[in-house]
Amino acid sequence: MSETISAYKHNLDEYRLGEVQQQYLDHLLELCRENMSTLDESLIERAFKLTFISHDGITRASGEPYYLHPLAVAEILADEIGMDDVSVAAALLHDTVEDTEVTLADIEKSFGSTVSQLIDGLTKISGVFKSKGVKQAETFMKLLMYMAEDLRVVLIKFADRLHNMRTLHHLPRNKQLSIATETIELYAPFAHRFGLYTIKSELEDLCFKATDPEGYKFIARKLKEKKEAREEFIGQFMEPIREQLERSGFNFEIKGRPKHIYSIYKKMMRQQKPFEEIYDLFAIRIILDEPHSKEDCWRVYSFITDSYTPIPERFRDFISVPKANGYRSLHTTVITNRGRKVEVQIRTRQMDEIAEKGLAAHWKYKEGSDKDVGLDKFVSWVREVLDNPRPEAAQEFVEDFQLNLYSREIYAFTPNGELRTLPQNATPIDFAFDIHSEIGETAIAAKVNGKMVPLRHKLSSGDQVEIITGKTSNLNPDWINDVVTHKAKSRIRQYIRQEKRKVAEEGRELWKKKAERYKFELSDQDLAKIANRLEFNSIQSMFFSIGSEAYDVNRLVKAVRSFLSKGRVDEPEEKKQPEKPGQIESATYDDRIIETAQTANKQMLTMDGNLDNIKFSFSKCCNPIPGDDVVGYISRNGGLKVHRTNCNNLKHLIKNEPEYIVDVSWARQAGNQFIGAIKIVGEDRVGLINDISSTISNSLNTNMKSINVSSDTGAFEGTIILYVEDLKHLEKVIKRILKIDGIKQAYRYE
Repeated sequence: MSETISAYKHNLDEYRLGEVQQQYLDHLLELCRENMSTLDESLIERAFKLTFISHDGITRASGEPYYLHPLAVAEILADEIGMDDVSVAAALLHDTVEDTEVTLADIEKSFGSTVSQLIDGLTKISGVFKSKGVKQAETFMKLLMYMAEDLRVVLIKFADRLHNMRTLHHLPRNKQLSIATETIELYAPFAHRFGLYTIKSELEDLCFKATDPEGYKFIARKLKEKKEAREEFIGQFMEPIREQLERSGFNFEIKGRPKHIYSIYKKMMRQQKPFEEIYDLFAIRIILDEPHSKEDCWRVYSFITDSYTPIPERFRDFISVPKANGYRSLHTTVITNRGRKVEVQIRTRQMDEIAEKGLAAHWKYKEGSDKDVGLDKFVSWVREVLDNPRPEAAQEFVEDFQLNLYSREIYAFTPNGELRTLPQNATPIDFAFDIHSEIGETAIAAKVNGKMVPLRHKLSSGDQVEIITGKTSNLNPDWINDVVTHKAKSRIRQYIRQEKRKVAEEGRELWKKKAERYKFELSDQDLAKIANRLEFNSIQSMFFSIGSEAYDVNRLVKAVRSFLSKGRVDEPEEKKQPEKPGQIESATYDDRIIETAQTANKQMLTMDGNLDNIKFSFSKCCNPIPGDDVVGYISRNGGLKVHRTNCNNLKHLIKNEPEYIVDVSWARQAGNQFIGAIKIVGEDRVGLINDISSTISNSLNTNMKSINVSSDTGAFEGTIILYVEDLKHLEKVIKRILKIDGIKQAYRYE
């Protein structure tokens, strides 16, 4: 241990900070005073001193002193999330045990057992989001166990990741993509499930900015352009409601915040519409200050519907029936006199804080006089997820868990009126298991709203569900495709494994009888070789095939004889693929439009200065062109595949093989030709195709490869395939096409 740490680790009060470091500490303490009702300033001060001392001389990728990172995490905890002084101290120290000579015993001696336990939890889950397979399941469960014990562990972890994402631009491109992919797949869904809306939204936007910088800039620019018009509209819309609120003596705040950039992008992709045709870009929020209650929210709702016409199917009462993460609010969508739809959310100040900060707000309110139901729901959910996890099904556990993080919710009722919250697309089987495992296992039929329905029937919000059970187990392996909850999937998979083991044992017994009859003497290693040569994954799968009569045991006898006499197994019978009538081999339209036009002998990319000795090609899944943000993937044959950074296939590669992702950039070389595709939508008219062709070929001197258009009742849509030099060239063509009479939309075909 360094002399500085040795000298001051237990006498931190004597250590004197430099002027700059003292200013940093003073600012942090000021944030704590503003946001905490009780504060141990000495605890924060000593924690800051130790993190400064222990990280002294260490820098981050940005070149900044490393201690500024734990300081930033602590500031996020204090100011943006609103946690207590113990959490802030743990945030300051969260990297010391893992990265420096400071030990957990040092932490406990200087800062107490609570801070020490938080640091221990953070250190142990540091790799939770990076490991795979069985290890990933174990670390997921470890994270959840720590969360059940002390929610602050998870909140500090989120603050840590948020600051890392804010400073992501200092890292190499391949590292940026790897961290962004990890964040969008795991951290953002976790934040969503725990109600951390503000953190979730910023994480998603930062990931989008890293993976698709041009797309991010485009939407951000569009939102900025429309800011004044948006604020003017909100003011006009709220004027009659504001007057009623003031006359009625309400203390309130009105917010008209645009939806975050990534959510707008997802809506554009989901609806296949350009930005200009996405109208619900913001929501108006009315927040009632104390002492207003949930009953007052309903009064405000009546003011809104007095002024504007509500859309009944867009009404949501999350106050009476909160979301699983504790979110409460009234949602309604109304139509203005000019036909514009506007979403309005009504909530109290406490509801708003829980909606924005989720777990953190639950933690804040848990010490009040009222029991925090939301916090209890969180802990109950965690313990249910951890109920009887099976290590042999590790990957399935992780997949089920991640799948349920983002799922929307429905609300169903038992015959006695008890509310059950389930993921969207849940069936009566899920409902039965949600009540109790025994009910799920013995379910034989279901009634929904008094009518008999199949157990595979998909439930809707508001359904009343009655499960009819038998006296014995009725588990069906086919149910695995009809359930969505982890609890139901886990039990059905367990049953399937049990049944497979029984069948495999029957197959093994058949083999044993044959082996005894022919007096075969084989080791398990030899039997494994034979099973592999017969194209089975394992001995167990071979015995299962024999037990289920899918494979004749006499064929195994023949193979064993061959192995014992010749030292090898004869080639298995060739498996014939059944012919499909009318099947022809032909490239699909999408396959044809993404073929690349560039030649491999031209130098168009650079990687660490050159690509002279590397054979590269452009991925057909995303068809990059110069100007696109790209990276390379080193394939198993040593070649380089170039992908756009927002390519869905690339996300899979980054997740599973990040070590094969390398930075590449476009070389400045004109004259190369690339395939580009443009989607067009508009009103059909005589001569339109000719105008499009003429504009592209003559005005822009661009060669078209093909144009495919379909028309229906006066409207048309189509795809133009053309040769372009780079992204700017493609954008220039799109702008010119949009000027043609009748064209309503034109955008790059993804």
